[in-house]
Amino acid sequence: MPLMKGLNGGVKWASRREDGNLPPEQVRMTMADFKDQLEERRKLVDGKATQYRTTRDEWNDKTKTHTTTRNELNAEVRELIVQVREQREIREQMNEIVREKKSARSTASDAVKAAKLALDNAKGPAAPAPREQQQGGKKKWEKRPATVHSLRKDLHRLENEFEQGRHTGKNEIKVMKRMKDISAQIKKLKNAEDENSDLKDSRAAVQEAMAEQEIAHEEVQKAATAAQEAHELMLQWNSEVDRQRELAETAHRGLRRSKKEADKAHHFYIVSLRCLHSIQDMLRAMRGASAGAGQKQTARVEVQDLMGKLMSGQTLSTEELMQLQSNE
Repeated sequence: MPLMKGLNGGVKWASRREDGNLPPEQVRMTMADFKDQLEERRKLVDGKATQYRTTRDEWNDKTKTHTTTRNELNAEVRELIVQVREQREIREQMNEIVREKKSARSTASDAVKAAKLALDNAKGPAAPAPREQQQGGKKKWEKRPATVHSLRKDLHRLENEFEQGRHTGKNEIKVMKRMKDISAQIKKLKNAEDENSDLKDSRAAVQEAMAEQEIAHEEVQKAATAAQEAHELMLQWNSEVDRQRELAETAHRGLRRSKKEADKAHHFYIVSLRCLHSIQDMLRAMRGASAGAGQKQTARVEVQDLMGKLMSGQTLSTEELMQLQSNE
């Protein structure tokens, strides 16, 4: 027995005539109820299709954002890797220079030792070590021969004591005479050294060798500092590479998720369109032909063509999909 929609929205069985057919008025009521139900379903499916399309578009926008962010971060990572390589090359170059400068410094140090040895030879035999002497029951060490260095040290000490006022009266005159004698001794010794060409040349050689040694040492320090700076910068940029890579990976994970969600929403959108298309076909069949059907038939052919493409798995543009949804 056919179903009929009751006044309270429920469903009841329609009564038949004796010949087994429904009365015409009941047939009309049943078709009208069915048409109303289809129209309700059409509106519901149309709303769902719109919702899925909106959701899909939102996820697609997020996908574009994640893609842009990931690509920008990956570009920065590539640039940082280039910088890391450059700093590594600089560090290796500086380390090579450090090795070369250390070798030069070692050679300069050997030259200083040789120059000092030559100077010692030019000065002649070294003075004997002071010996302990016995005088009147007291032990006393004999003094070493005076040198320019020892005399200048004594002179500097006496000058400081004199400035501090530690020598006054007769002692002041005595100290002044002592300082004058020491200055004379220094001058005498220097004149003697200046007349000795070997000694003079040896002193100059020592000074020159020490200057070369100092220059070599400064170059070692300079190259070592540059190598260390390049190494620290390389480590810093390596850390930045790791950080940027992690951000890019995070963006990529977000991209995969948003693309997955967009694909899922699109799938539901397509299913909704197919359901909507079926409901619209049923409604058209129930409405039958009407005035101006020729124009509607032309539009219907276009919709059928689009639906055929969709069912066969072909890709439709957003405009074509929206045409399918809005066409009745």
